[in-house]
This record gives sequence, structure tokens and C-alpha cells, in this order.
Amino acid sequence: MSSSGRNKKKLTTAQAEVQRWSAEEFERLVFQSQPKVAVFDCDGTLWGGDAGYGFMAWSLEQGLVSRSTNDWIDTRYRGYLAGKVSELAICGDMVQIYAGLHDEELHAAATQYVNEFVRPRIFREMAALVAAMREAGIELWAVSSTNRWVVAEGVRSFGITDEHILAAEVRVENGIITSEIIDVPTDEAKAVALRRAGLPNPDAVFGNSIHDLAMLELARNPFPVNPSPALLEAAAKRGWGYFRPQAAEGVETAVAGE
Repeated sequence: MSSSGRNKKKLTTAQAEVQRWSAEEFERLVFQSQPKVAVFDCDGTLWGGDAGYGFMAWSLEQGLVSRSTNDWIDTRYRGYLAGKVSELAICGDMVQIYAGLHDEELHAAATQYVNEFVRPRIFREMAALVAAMREAGIELWAVSSTNRWVVAEGVRSFGITDEHILAAEVRVENGIITSEIIDVPTDEAKAVALRRAGLPNPDAVFGNSIHDLAMLELARNPFPVNPSPALLEAAAKRGWGYFRPQAAEGVETAVAGE
């Protein structure tokens, strides 16, 4: 998450090379591309912050899981921050910790968390853009490594339906959450999930993190939004522009893992 002096120098160079779009230019470019299908990352793209980690931390504070599970995931997350646990593994761990709980309980917890901590951080410009796209009849999808409970509640106000959500999830049997992973869309797995959903080359893809790069590269029209330093550097190499929402100005843009 921290940057060395060398990385900061690279970021300065990348910032100088990458075209930054105003809100008006951004919206114009999106609609000029005439997308029929648009795909959105969630954390850092539609709203500020990392709702995946945030929900996990909040749910632990709420006592939703046992103390032993709490201690285990804390150790795993420290290993992740130290580079000893992969992004794919930790995102899976963060959904598996709820095994044994009732699915309804997690839905209720996600609703409470999103209402308190996610909705207030929704980027105004992104909400307006998605509303205009929905009005234009564009098919909307959300792809996220955050758990499906939080993502589904978070994108509800954007009009993205449950059938168009690809997120970290485990199997639920008879209303009880299991530890059997169905999917963890992150990095290349986001591109794989889109191909599996019948979207090998979406018309427009929006993402903020280096973990979105694989699906951005699938897009006919990639739109980096609120890019992290690593994604900004990748955008510079590929000749992409980017958009930074006003509420993200001066705020650490990276989600966990960068």
C-alpha cells in the first residue's frame, strides 16, 4: 500500500502522460462509444473505499463470527498485507468466514453496512452516469471481488440486477452458508467470469484498480475511474485516459492489495 520514492517518480511520469477527463468529457466519451453492455467494478469505482475489507472488519466487530475465526482471519489478513497471502486467497477467505451462518443474516448485515457506510460514499458523477446509461437501455453489469451480499445491496440503487452481478460468493444450502467457493472474481478471474457470462468483449468497462486491468483489457472501450497508482501507470502504457470523481480528490485511491 505504501510507495517507494522510485514508484512515486513513476507515478508522476504516468500522471503527466495520461489524459485526465473532466466529468463532461468522460460522459461524452462513454456515450460516443455507443455501448450496448457496460461492466463496472464497485469498490473505488462506483463508491469510495474498500467495502470488502470494511464489511469484514465491521462484521467482526458486530460479533457475527466466532473469536477463533476472528483471530484466524486477522492473521490471514496480516499475511496478505505482508505479501504472503494472495489477493485471490484473501478474497476467498473473507467470504468463507461466514460458513455456518444463515444467508438471511448476512443479507441483513450487508443491508445495514451498505446503508451506513457505502451509500454515503457513492460517487455522484458515477451515479448520474449509470442512471443515464440505464435510461438509454444499456445493459449494466457489476464485477467485484467483494462478497456478493454487499455488492448486491450496493448496486441496487444503480439498477443493476442480481442476475448481472459477478462477485465473491460461496454456496448456500438450505439457507445455510457453506465454505464452498463458487467464484472470486479478481485479476484475470474477472475476465474469466465475464467470458463465462457470455461477455468476452464488453463494450465498456469501468475500473479503478490494477486488479481490474484484465477486464479493462477485454473492453472495446476501457474507462479507468479513480485509478490507483498501479492502474494509472498501466493506463499510461496503453494510451488510456481516466476520470477522477470530485469526492476522490486527495483521497488514497487504492483498494486493498495496492
